[in-house]
Formats: sequence, structure tokens, C-alpha cells
Amino acid sequence: MTQLVGCDFSSSPTNRKPIVLAWGHLRGTAVVLERLEYLPSLDTFGHWLSQPGTWTGGFDLPFGLPRELVVALGWPLTWEACIRHYATLSRAEIRAAFAGFCNCRPVGGKFAHRATDKPAGSSPSMKWVNPPVAFMLHAGVPKLLDAGIVLPGLYLQESLASPCGDGEQRIALEAYPGLLARELLGRRSYKSDDRSKQTSDRLIARKDLITGLEAGQTRLGLRLKLTHAQRDAMVDDASGDSLDAVLCLLQAAWGQQRFATGDTLYGLPSDLDPLEGWIVSA
Repeated sequence: MTQLVGCDFSSSPTNRKPIVLAWGHLRGTAVVLERLEYLPSLDTFGHWLSQPGTWTGGFDLPFGLPRELVVALGWPLTWEACIRHYATLSRAEIRAAFAGFCNCRPVGGKFAHRATDKPAGSSPSMKWVNPPVAFMLHAGVPKLLDAGIVLPGLYLQESLASPCGDGEQRIALEAYPGLLARELLGRRSYKSDDRSKQTSDRLIARKDLITGLEAGQTRLGLRLKLTHAQRDAMVDDASGDSLDAVLCLLQAAWGQQRFATGDTLYGLPSDLDPLEGWIVSA
């Protein structure tokens, strides 16, 4: 049985707003949530990644930058070289480079997009505000690379064993909780870090979202299995971080199902751009 994990990532985690890991496993078409784990710093995140083990994880952070942007900036055009270059830059340098790119483009088309953004409905991975996903990539992906995690389609693909193999493997898939949440809620908001916006409407939306996941009402065909205590904890988490980690867990489970049937890309398209990457299940 392969361990599954969903990760709600933060580029600046703290004790009050940590990185959240949702651990679970597949039981037929049910994804059983085992526990939630909290990592209060990037150092603890990196330490966890470096530990031996076998798991497939869905991570809520972009794994690559738009090819159009990378070409325009003259950065390396292979994924590992691009990420290692990106890791050498400060956030101020990243902001300046990306702002310079945007300033030369027309209103309404300032940002470059990856091919996966449209089907996933995700923010461009070069955004440095609202949400600062460019900094999430900067903080998280180099740690995946340094820990030797396999990123199907991007990094160490050749090391993937067959689905029946017994080798130890840590597999990271790019996930996006908004993809599943919108299937069940449309544009209804279910979370906020701002206490003044943690309303009864968002509380009801979290309850509706969890009910839909438990009933298996998304196109993934997977049912979420929770205890009453786990359900209450996710409803009570007005930030939505624990729920987002669970949404990533479900996407990781879907990818693991694809791998179990012989798809070494875990459901990612065979023609994905090996510089940009792809969001699992998009």
C-alpha cells in the first residue's frame, strides 16, 4: 500500500500558519485520511523531504515557469538548470525581472501563462502577489530537487520503477486544490486568512465541499473517508489550509491510481512541456 500525502504549502510558514500535510491511503475508490501534520518552517519541510520513505504526494505550488517567460529572460531552457538558476535569485531580483517582463506587455496580457493554467484555472506561476506563487516555487521546488524527489515528466523520470516494483520512491505531483473545489462549489469562497472574512457563508461552503468529497461527486471518482473528528476539524479551520491539503491528497490518489494501471506519468499528459510541468488531474 503506497502512502499518499497532500501538501498545502506556504513560502513563509510559521507556527501560526504552518505547511500542512494530509496523510492517507487508497482503499478501493476511497481515500482514507489518516492524519494531519504541521510543519512550521521551510527547514522542517526540507528535513521531512530528506527522510527515506515511499509516498506519492500532491503539492500545492507550481513546479515550473511559463516557457514564454523563461525564453524572454534568457534563462536556461531545461527544467533542472532553470530551477537551479531561479534558486540563486533573491525575491527582490525575481520581482524586478518579472515586473520588467510585464511592463513591456499590453494591459490584460501582462503575465505569461503555462499550458496547464487554462484547464486548471490556476494563477500564472510568475505571479509574485495575490497569490505569491512565484515565491512558493522559489521556496519549495529547489528543496524537492535537492532531496532527490521524483517529479514525473520533469526530474528523475528515468528512475521510476514499474507499478509492481518494490523500490523506495518519493513522488511529487503538482496539485491545485482550487481545481477540485470549483467542481463542487463553483465560485463560492470557502476560506480566508482574514478573520473579518471568516463568515458563516464560508463555513457553510466548507461543509458543502466536504460533503461532496465524501460522496465522491468530483470527476476523479474518489470518495473521501473521514472520522467525525477530522471532519469537524476541517470545518473549523477557517483558513482552509487543512482542507486544501486534503484536496491535494485526493489529486495525489488519482495520480497513484493511474500509475497502478501502468501510466508512469501519473495521469499527466504525455505531451506536457518538460520545462513548464502540469497540474495533476487538470
